[in-house]
This record gives sequence, C-alpha cells and structure tokens, in this order.
Amino acid sequence: MQIVILKNSAEVAEYGANIFIKQLQSKADSVLGLATGSTPVSLYQSLIRANKEQLISFKGVTSFNLDEYLGLKGSHPQSYRYFMNQQLFDHLDIDKAQTHVPPGDAENPIQACVGYEEQIEAAGGIDIQLLGIGRNGHIGFNEPSSGLMSRTRVKTLTKATIDDNARFFSEGEYQPHLSITMGIGTILDARKVVLLATGEKKADAILATVEGALTAACPASALQLHKNAVLVIDEAAASKLSDRDFYKHIEAENQKLLARLAK
Repeated sequence: MQIVILKNSAEVAEYGANIFIKQLQSKADSVLGLATGSTPVSLYQSLIRANKEQLISFKGVTSFNLDEYLGLKGSHPQSYRYFMNQQLFDHLDIDKAQTHVPPGDAENPIQACVGYEEQIEAAGGIDIQLLGIGRNGHIGFNEPSSGLMSRTRVKTLTKATIDDNARFFSEGEYQPHLSITMGIGTILDARKVVLLATGEKKADAILATVEGALTAACPASALQLHKNAVLVIDEAAASKLSDRDFYKHIEAENQKLLARLAK
C-alpha cells in the first residue's frame, strides 16, 4: 500500500486526477471504476478539463460505478446515476451506453447484482478503481461487518452513513436505507486502486486502514491485501498516523526515482 500525504484537498484531487490521466494516456480503452460523493468532484473537474484540452479522450472508455441507492431511478436527483451524469459524463466525449451504475430501480435486485458482476467480467475487469472512505471505514457501501471477499450485493446502510448522507436530502424527502454496492472482493479485483481522503473527520478511518488490523470492522483495511493500492490523503486526514513523516519521506524518494527513470 502506497501512502501519499499532500498539503490539502486541492493537491489530493490534482494528484489523483493525474493518476487517471496517465492511465488513459497509456490505455485509451481503460475500464474505470468510479465513485460518488464530495471527495471525487474536484478530481472529475480536472478530468473534464483534460478532456476539453484534448490531453485525454473517453471515447473508448468503459466505466463501472461502485454503488447506487436501492429504490431510486437514475433520473432521481439524489441517485448516483444522476450525480455521475451531472458531475462527469455530461461533460465528456464518452459513450453513455458504456457507463454503468448499479440499477437502483431493478425489479429483481439480487439478479441485478449478479448481472453487474457479469458485466464487469465481460469488460475484462476494472483497470483502475477510485474510492472514497466513510468515517466508519466503509468503501462503496460496504459497511463494517462486510465480508472481505464479498461481491456485488444488496447492503443495508448503517445509521452513521445515513446520517452523513442526510445533508443531500431535503427535509421530509425519502432517503433510502438500502443500496446495491460492489463487494470488497470486487474492489480488490481491480488492477489498481486509488483511495482519496481529506479532512480531520477521516483521520480515524485512515489510521484504521493503514495501521490497524485487517478486519471487517474497517472495510477499507482490506486494501492492505492489494498489491497496487494508493492512498492519496491530505495532512488533516493523515494527522493520526504514527509514521506520517516516514510516508512523506518514502513518497519523496519514489518521486526522485521516477524522475531519474524518466530521463
């Protein structure tokens, strides 16, 4: 697990965006795993700019989103399909037929989960998966107690997650308590994983992910098993890491090595 500690959220977004830009420059038909929430928005804005400046193209890209609220149609303003269209897809040269979000309005959600796994497999697997992290360590909607090898499935949201997401819903508006989410095992199948985290509220979750035990109590700790996982975090999110100065030193040495190899 590579730990990259940067000064602030703007630097985190820029660093993360550059990882995705390099991915698309090296493989134009990449399969991207994408995430929703406030953390990825700045990264998506950087990708939109890079696309408009013709540094990258999304014409050959296929994407799969991590999760969706169960019970919401894609046209609902609080659905993750709507979010992705508004924040990213509507602004790219991407074929929307190649953008996949779990169907929140599926008549048979269980079968829809099986179908989503089959779609990912048919696409050749995910090349690079973007993640955020919840205060309780959840990735996607894999809440604490999720199986570390779980696959796409219907998941009940915890009160903490419901409370955190309540700000996106109007008072009295229906807020789903169920979701469809990629499983932790599905996430670990991605060839590369990039997790972004910013702010002091994520510090406990980052500590548990990086220095804690591998446990279902912190779903993100499963990234300790991944051979190509990168955690890009700001100083606030890294504030409780005991070895943060060491991580900064290692990243600086990595950058020096990459610069030498590029010559």
